[in-house]
Amino acid sequence: MSDPNISDIAKKAVGWSIFVSVVMIVAGILAIALPYEAGLAANIFVAWMLIFAAVAHFVFAWYTRRTGSVLLKVLLGILYLCVAVYLLDHPARGLATLTLALAFYLLIEGVFEIVLFFQHRPAAGSGWFLIDGIVTLVLGGMIWATWPSSVEWVLGTLVGISIFFSGVTRLMISLAARRVVTKVA
Repeated sequence: MSDPNISDIAKKAVGWSIFVSVVMIVAGILAIALPYEAGLAANIFVAWMLIFAAVAHFVFAWYTRRTGSVLLKVLLGILYLCVAVYLLDHPARGLATLTLALAFYLLIEGVFEIVLFFQHRPAAGSGWFLIDGIVTLVLGGMIWATWPSSVEWVLGTLVGISIFFSGVTRLMISLAARRVVTKVA
């Protein structure tokens, strides 16, 4: 049996990338169609990431215990762990909390984007900071104004839109890579 050449490896990698892209697009559509379930899944994902972060803080505190900030690292790990347990123990309330946190985040980000516009106003393309800031403020304001009734759809819908567009972007890049690989081979 002959060893695969670089062209075969590239074709296989591009094929897998196209497959993953299609799966992401389907997952995004499902998340948009089932926003509450997608929001709960995002809530559980965030909770597990916080658990991993808490463990990392505890390990980091143990290995750097001579540097003097052990208490801060342990307290931060405990905070992450408590939030994670809360999110896992009360998924619906955790989803409401995450939705409210998202509204705050978007409002703050929108303000910062507008500040960036004023700081970089003379630069070419700085208007995009203003547009991004306004859109982000409007989104944050819409979530804030409709909270808690928006809890059931906001997080899942936004996650779904993000996954969908990431899948489309990956698919377009993969198809372009496939054209290059086919041309080279």
